Amino acid sequence: MQNIKSTIILFISVASLSMLVSCKKQLDVKNPNQPTLASASTETGVISLAQGGVYIAGFTANGLPGGYYDGVVGAFWDGAVGFHELMGDEIGQEAANAYLNQIGCPFSVTLDNSTVIPNPNSPQSQLTLLRQINLNGNLGQNPLYYEWTFSYNINNTCNSILSIVDNVAFSGDANTKINTIKAWCYWWKGYAYSRIGSIYYAGLINDTANSTNANFLAKEKIIAEANSNFDKASSILSGLTENSDYDDVLGKLIPQIFQVGKGGILSPAMWIRNINTFEARNILVNTRVKDMTSAQWASIASLTSNGVQVDDLVFTGRSNDNGDFISASDGTVAARATGNPGSISFPVSERLIQDFEPGDKRLDNNFIQLSTPWIGPSDRGNVFNTRWQLVDGGNGMNGVVVLSNKNSGDYELYLATTYEENQLMAAEAKIYTGDIDGGLTLIDEVRDYQGAGLAHVSGTGLTLDQAKEELRRERRVALAFRGFSFYDARRWGVLDDVSQGGGRTGCVVVDNSGNVNTNATINYNFLDYWDVPDNELAYNPPAAGSDPVKNPK
Repeated sequence: MQNIKSTIILFISVASLSMLVSCKKQLDVKNPNQPTLASASTETGVISLAQGGVYIAGFTANGLPGGYYDGVVGAFWDGAVGFHELMGDEIGQEAANAYLNQIGCPFSVTLDNSTVIPNPNSPQSQLTLLRQINLNGNLGQNPLYYEWTFSYNINNTCNSILSIVDNVAFSGDANTKINTIKAWCYWWKGYAYSRIGSIYYAGLINDTANSTNANFLAKEKIIAEANSNFDKASSILSGLTENSDYDDVLGKLIPQIFQVGKGGILSPAMWIRNINTFEARNILVNTRVKDMTSAQWASIASLTSNGVQVDDLVFTGRSNDNGDFISASDGTVAARATGNPGSISFPVSERLIQDFEPGDKRLDNNFIQLSTPWIGPSDRGNVFNTRWQLVDGGNGMNGVVVLSNKNSGDYELYLATTYEENQLMAAEAKIYTGDIDGGLTLIDEVRDYQGAGLAHVSGTGLTLDQAKEELRRERRVALAFRGFSFYDARRWGVLDDVSQGGGRTGCVVVDNSGNVNTNATINYNFLDYWDVPDNELAYNPPAAGSDPVKNPK
């Protein structure tokens, strides 16, 4: 676990970051600045620490040590997730904070007339950039730092809770309360290890609070540890019966302002289904499609068959007037992508718009086309230009999903798994194992669920390649701004250099003269898994026998 003054994160002051519940406080960690677990030795204290240590230390800039915060997009849901969406080409960026303008800048773009537009920093590739800037001295300007730190903050919180919860005196059904808290900890530990193993080439496994080790392990081992923690949570939940004490504890762990819409107090069965969907994700997003085995497809099919259902509650987050967890105006990728491209952080990518099927109401309800293209600074990249604007609150089409809402409390941020993700993974497993129409039926279900208004593609005799394209486009559209675009582009090989079969052809690109190209080729040439951040290695060099901490690419 990260060594940079890391033991302070459990006790970070969140007294001023109280979540509002009918004007009452939430996310309130008792005695937050005292470096001891004594403040969590009571039922109220341990629940408060379990809540604040995840939601505040794990997802907000308040979980970062001084000096290690960029100040613009340093929090999790706009920063770390924003890096993913930039590399997945759902959004663009021209600002230089934390090198955002370069992280998502392709190696080259070939326009319709065969003109090749290189990266402005050519011959530098993204890989070269990431190696140059991965320095502890860059502090919050090192983009590799953020997801690592937030994830290990969560892990450390959960380790601390697990170390004391058995010794806390609980009222009522103590066994149910203790096991609910344990399930909470193993769920979030699984979540944290999943984030680490899905973006970094190596990581650390640590089950001891406020300590570290230098035994770096390969990403595959980190994902295995994630699933092991998920399995522990499932095992606990399978032995729980939902009663008033279960509801009481989980209802305090999850802030009340999150308990609306799809968020709420999950039953043990619902929670297990969320876990199953996440374990399916860990297989899918960390395996190249060309390398998937029949056993892996079977595992995904099995997990998603008991994954998140249409009426299940899931883990969500909301803003409030204080912006304690996220800011309504700029705390998420969607919020930062909303508005006129010339005045926002994340202009919408032409390639995202291109992936909507003709007649898709989700496009009509969420975007407007500008009268003239927005042209960004040419020295900041080569694919940022766009003709499209994401609309705040949608365009008023009933029954159609709204992708952005900047009113306080109105945007539902999905923290983990969803019904749409589960069904699209199940669809992919079917398509790649011969049940093409079965997969297309699930794609139709997702489109109907989101109000797309598209004619069904099942039963239309699509070929395997056509079904794969329907799936690819639907994952881009249905899961937009939820942090999947980079994972998918990586496993599909899109991020690889064109010399290795990567890149994307047939692209819509607005060049710097405002011309709309419709058959451009983008050579991304991005690093698939990031090196361990130097912010960790500077204080915690790998021990003998560690797995490599640098991607060999």
